[in-house]
Amino acid sequence: MYVAHLSLHDFRSYASAEVELEPGVTAFIGRNGQGKTNLVEAIDYLSRLASHRVASDAPLVRAGAEQAVVRAAVVRDGRTAVLEIELNPGKSNRARVNRSPLPRARDLVGLVRTVVFSPEDLTLVKGDPSDRRRFLDDLLVLRAPRIASVRADYDRVLRQRNSLLKTAGAARRGSSSQESALSTLGVWDAHLARTGAELLAERIALVEALRPYVGKAYETVARGATRDDAEIDYKPSFELGGRTERADLTEALLAEVERRRNDELDRGISLVGPHRDELALSLGHGPDDPFGTPRSSATQGKRLPVKGYASHGESWSFALALRLASYDLLRADGDDPILILDDVFAELDTERRAQLAELVAGAEQVLVTAAVAADVPAALAGARFAVGNGEVVREL
Repeated sequence: MYVAHLSLHDFRSYASAEVELEPGVTAFIGRNGQGKTNLVEAIDYLSRLASHRVASDAPLVRAGAEQAVVRAAVVRDGRTAVLEIELNPGKSNRARVNRSPLPRARDLVGLVRTVVFSPEDLTLVKGDPSDRRRFLDDLLVLRAPRIASVRADYDRVLRQRNSLLKTAGAARRGSSSQESALSTLGVWDAHLARTGAELLAERIALVEALRPYVGKAYETVARGATRDDAEIDYKPSFELGGRTERADLTEALLAEVERRRNDELDRGISLVGPHRDELALSLGHGPDDPFGTPRSSATQGKRLPVKGYASHGESWSFALALRLASYDLLRADGDDPILILDDVFAELDTERRAQLAELVAGAEQVLVTAAVAADVPAALAGARFAVGNGEVVREL
């Protein structure tokens, strides 16, 4: 799979841009703020209908414009499809395939697959649990696009249920006009358990599938590490007792919701479900960190959470391992995703630059952004574009 042509209209800094691409490595070189990341961000947006840089669509539309359009010709197994998304902040986005409208924009998700490496990846390790949940859900959707609907349904149920909990909590404190909320809460409990169990089952299965790839990737990118050093575990918001089947999880969620009823009414928020879960990251610590710095006796030989205990080098290595593991898992599914390395080499030392470049050089399409050409390792030789002053020019 690769993108053969990218068209942008009023996307980020571009009033218009047309870029011809090809399989193999393509590097976009330009100073910061010139728009090189905007190009790869647009391709990634087509994959997930989300940006790896911002949480909403509004910043993606060029200042002064009402909408933006991203269009790409994608080649898969020798056949070309034109994918298009029209971004309308404050309104519904619209998607098309080969100029034909799709019923819902999210039907576009998964038709092109991307894996992005970027400086923001450190949030996978150092950020909030929501960042790691988003990582899992984005990967789930790429593997099985139907999960986008499951996630949307769960979010809708959660919003409605939280609203009812606030109303019901007020009713319990004496607002009799709101008492009907208590009678309808049970209906939303059932919805939460049903959609939550489906999402929970999918996440648990994904972590099991991803685990060996994470260990292998960490061994590759961290100096002196073994594949047993890095570990990931799914930590639900309550004890599952080994249950992983959807029907059992539905029953368990309902039981836990009933058990926590008073707490939820007091706080006016849902305290049980996938939105409260965590992807736990841990490391087995040897005598030195990946840069050869000796550790204190308090951490040597122990398995500890990455967040709060890992060095900066270990954190970066773990973040890279999560992305590499995602790429390897998607490849194992039978599809070669498009790899995007967004300004990532500037954050790595020379040895890890070379290691990462060698690992990804064989991908069907690799898109690289860098401030200076020297940041791109020799193993990623290929087409190069100079990006600056609103123009994207291929170098001869």
